[in-house]
Amino acid sequence: MINNGIENKEHKSGFISIIGRPNVGKSTFLNRVIGQKIAIMSDKPQTTRNKVQGVLTTDDAQLIFIDTPGIHKPKHKLGDFMMKVAQNTLKEVDLVLFMVNAEEGFGRGEEFILEKFQTVNTPIFLVINKIDQVHPDALLNVIESYKERYPFKEVVPISALEGNNVEKLLSQIKSYMPEGPQFYPADQVTDHPERFIVSELIREKALHLTREEIPHSLAVVIDKMERREDKDIVNVMATVIVERDSQKGIVIGKQGAMLKEIGKRARVDIENLLGSKVFLELWVKVQKDWRNKSTQLRDFGFREDEY
Repeated sequence: MINNGIENKEHKSGFISIIGRPNVGKSTFLNRVIGQKIAIMSDKPQTTRNKVQGVLTTDDAQLIFIDTPGIHKPKHKLGDFMMKVAQNTLKEVDLVLFMVNAEEGFGRGEEFILEKFQTVNTPIFLVINKIDQVHPDALLNVIESYKERYPFKEVVPISALEGNNVEKLLSQIKSYMPEGPQFYPADQVTDHPERFIVSELIREKALHLTREEIPHSLAVVIDKMERREDKDIVNVMATVIVERDSQKGIVIGKQGAMLKEIGKRARVDIENLLGSKVFLELWVKVQKDWRNKSTQLRDFGFREDEY
């Protein structure tokens, strides 16, 4: 469009949901696209529990990505909440990225997700992640097996970790976006408050450091977060919630060593996020069977009415 000799560039904007089974690399992809850590990453499945929204702003577009919990069969109320979050986003967005792991074949989990797509009119891309881990011939077989089952608008193989083909995917996403305004300021990368990101960074370090029995029964609540006016320092006080006394002992560790290490690692990421020195205090508290208690789920930020 040209107006008085000045060319006005069309501006596109839209919402994109990232859907897939647990541990296919959704959070890694989101962090790669946004350019900084806003979604926590773990080798343990079902790490993401809430919708984590990441905003990518360019000269001619704003892409708002929603990283959803991995779709799985729920085993408790928290699981039910996570599935509701993931499925509801299918109806609210302009485009869906169905992400799969190139190393794994088509299974019941993928079949379950494709069934959900049957009632969705939103364009769906198949994004095959972790292509750096497989031979090209094997990748072709993966592509064909999915194309036989669903008429995807686009099929894009990528490596979120290495960055392979990510720019190409972004270009294709942009071509499907409607013309629209810039919803967020250019320098904003997420719609989540700092307190949420800080709690997630602490939870990530606990996931990395603790044993297999801990991860899904662990939550982090920020009790207090304030910037000291006299110094460039932010005080953060947080509680790590577990379900059993034995888990509390594991998280604290011998003579407090585990909790100290969690805090040490989390503080580095929090300082990068806030751009300030951080004084971090952590406590551990037992809330028995909190994942099945609606009141505690709401207290810890899992509010169904917001989704």
